[in-house]
Amino acid sequence: MDTQDVFRTLKSTLVEQFELDPAKITPAARLYEDLDLDSIDAVDLVIKLQEITGRKVSPEDFKGARTVGDIQHIIEKLIVAPQ
Repeated sequence: MDTQDVFRTLKSTLVEQFELDPAKITPAARLYEDLDLDSIDAVDLVIKLQEITGRKVSPEDFKGARTVGDIQHIIEKLIVAPQ
């Protein structure tokens, strides 16, 4: 899975899970301010990311995520990390 694939998967997940406008989802889009996600949505997103990657998402990694691009980097890191 390359960077483009990761972004496409993340974007489709955000659209399906949270009924977001696809046009608003860019790497620079802020999760809370631009996409109106809240803390419960963040928990749901972590669970979905674990399903997508098959890996546990560290709360410490996710706590610092502010943008769609940040989430994309977390996914990429999980995919390339040895199991």
